[in-house]
Amino acid sequence: MLKDSSLRGYLLEESLAWLLRFSGYRLLVHEDQDPVELMTEGQTLRVRGRGALHQVDVLGEFTFTPAFSMPVRLFLEAKYYQTRCELEVVRNAHGVMHDVNENFMTGPGTRPRQRYKYSYALFSASGFTPDAQKYALAHQISLVDLSGASFAWLLGHIGATATSLYAAQQNLPKSAPFPLNWMRAELRKALATSPLDLLPSVSIPDGKFKQAAGTAIEEFATVLRQHSDAELLLGFPAAPFILPLAANDHRGFLEYAEAKPDHAVRIRRRGMGAAAEWTLSPADDVSAYELTFKLPEHIEEWISGIGEKERRRTAEVKEQFLSAITLYRMNGTGVRAYQLRYEASSLSRAGAS
Repeated sequence: MLKDSSLRGYLLEESLAWLLRFSGYRLLVHEDQDPVELMTEGQTLRVRGRGALHQVDVLGEFTFTPAFSMPVRLFLEAKYYQTRCELEVVRNAHGVMHDVNENFMTGPGTRPRQRYKYSYALFSASGFTPDAQKYALAHQISLVDLSGASFAWLLGHIGATATSLYAAQQNLPKSAPFPLNWMRAELRKALATSPLDLLPSVSIPDGKFKQAAGTAIEEFATVLRQHSDAELLLGFPAAPFILPLAANDHRGFLEYAEAKPDHAVRIRRRGMGAAAEWTLSPADDVSAYELTFKLPEHIEEWISGIGEKERRRTAEVKEQFLSAITLYRMNGTGVRAYQLRYEASSLSRAGAS
């Protein structure tokens, strides 16, 4: 039987693919989208590396190519563990990314072909150990901690659905594996995260399992669709990490950002240590919207390490890492960029923490 924790991880991956639908990434699901770099084996998508083929559950391609760079593709891996992700998970991500980025040959007779810059983002429902964070920072692996209050609604719904699917397995024949490919295909149909003509044709026999699992999947997709305004806004600061930003008023943020795509913000830190969350809002109208995010735990530990220096260190992090945060978002005309600028001079030192 497929473990409950594994089911949570798969559901989280599909949820993130849906949440990222406006962030500028298109989902790659089949080798027909790139026969050179991708391979479909059965119902599994793999990416060619220099030394091996690497299975990928969620692969996105950024529709905007940065200046002086190659087109960007993103491996997305989600872990829904009860404990924090350890070094082994991040080390494996680095090995995959390193291998696929070196899958390019030159020399006499070598056929020219498109090259991509592959990146890797690990999302964890329970955070990451200090060793995992240090390794990720050294090797440019993006770690996204979803354990904050902003994502509690999503993780709670994933947990309930995974429990229902785990129970439904009791209706499968004794030696039959859980039909994971069928579950993924049904979710992607319901959430419209993949072109229908590229989805694998997967069917399972009618029966109690299909009825129970199908109901759980449809209810899961329905709840996500009811959060139609929900999306995972990714902020790219001047730092070796990305920021998942949760909006208290999604429409309010979009309306303000469309009117002022480049604007000054105020930033505040609430709480201490690993529990700390940060908020940002427009400097000239703090009620227009509020975005919430968490910083990597090792940064929070440094901030809180010496009590009398906490305010000063908070200000330094704002000025050095959060002075400019860029967001990319798809709209009807293409990719839209928003620039959120923190200027220390615009706030008094009394508001630094």
